[in-house]
Amino acid sequence: MYHSKITGLGYYVPSNVVTNDDLSKLIDTNDEWIQERTGIQERRHIIRGEDTTTTMGVKAAKIAIERSGVAKEDIDFVVFATLSPDYYFPGPGVLVQRDLGLRTVGALDVRNQCSGFVYAISVADQYIKTGMYKNILVIGSEVHSTGLDMTTRGRGVSVIFGDGAGAAVLSREEDLTKGILSTHLHSEGQHAEELALQAPGMGARWVTDILADNDPNDESYYPYMNGQFVFKNAVVRFAEVINEGLEANGLQVSDIDMLIPHQANLRISQFIQNKFKLTDDQVHNNIQKYGNTTAASIPIALTEAWEQGKIKSGDTVVLAAFGSGFTWASAIIKW
Repeated sequence: MYHSKITGLGYYVPSNVVTNDDLSKLIDTNDEWIQERTGIQERRHIIRGEDTTTTMGVKAAKIAIERSGVAKEDIDFVVFATLSPDYYFPGPGVLVQRDLGLRTVGALDVRNQCSGFVYAISVADQYIKTGMYKNILVIGSEVHSTGLDMTTRGRGVSVIFGDGAGAAVLSREEDLTKGILSTHLHSEGQHAEELALQAPGMGARWVTDILADNDPNDESYYPYMNGQFVFKNAVVRFAEVINEGLEANGLQVSDIDMLIPHQANLRISQFIQNKFKLTDDQVHNNIQKYGNTTAASIPIALTEAWEQGKIKSGDTVVLAAFGSGFTWASAIIKW
C-alpha cells in the first residue's frame, strides 16, 4: 500500500477581467448587490477563439508537471473534472493526452461539477494506493461564460460564475504519514434538479427539440439554481464532510493548517470558517477575483495558497466541496 502525494500544482485563468460594473452594463444589477450576496468583485471570461476548457487545462497542467519534476513521459493516467467539455463527446481527458503529447495512457472524465476535483483526486489516489499507477495528472477546468444567460432574467446565476483551470500531479509516496490521508465522497440525487442544466440532454430536451420549438423563452439550456436551498444544504454538508475527514484520521479542528473550500459563495465559506472558529490565515478564498469556477475552483485556490507560502511541509490541508448533484466531498492531506 502506498500514499499519493501532490508533487506539482498549477493554474491558469483567462486575461479577460469582467468586473461587476461590466456586468451591470448587460444585466440589471450592480456591484453592491453582487458583493452583498456572493462576495464576488470580478471574474475571468475567456475570449472566444483563444481558450477552451481543454486548452486552459493544458496550460495549467504544463505548470503542474514542470513543478512536479515528473517527466511527461512518466505520467501514467489523466483524470479531468469538468461540467463544460469542449465537445459533448469525446471528453477533454483524451484531448489533454493528445495536446500534451503524453503516451497512450488512459484518460478519464469526471462529471461531478463543484465537487469534481475532489472526486478526481480520490479516483487518482485509489489508483496510486493500489500500486497500479505512479504518477497521475488531475485537472479541473471550466468555461462557464459562453453558456450563461447574460440578461436580467439570468442574473441570479450568471453573475456568480467564471472561467479557469487548475491542475495537480499526484505521485507515489511510500511514507504513509504524508500525502492524501483519506477522501470522503457523498451524493444525494433527490435534489439533482435544484442545481442543474437539463438541455441538451438525451433524456429531456435534445438539440433537435430545441431547434424544432425555436422558443425564445426556453430556459432549459441555461443553468438553473435554487440559490437559497443550495446555500442551506451546502453549509450543512460542508461541515459534515470536514468533520468526517478529521474523525477518520484522529484529528481535531485545531489540527487544520489550511482549509481550501470550493469557491461557491464567499458567504458559505465565511459561515464554515466561523462555525469551525478558523482564522483568516487558515482559510484561503479567492472567489472575490475569479467567481465560482466549479471544478477548477479548488485547484486554483490550492495552487494560490501554496504559491503564497500559506502551505508548508508538514501542514494538514483540508479540501472540501459541495455542489450540483447534490454531491459533496472532502480530502485530508498531510503536506
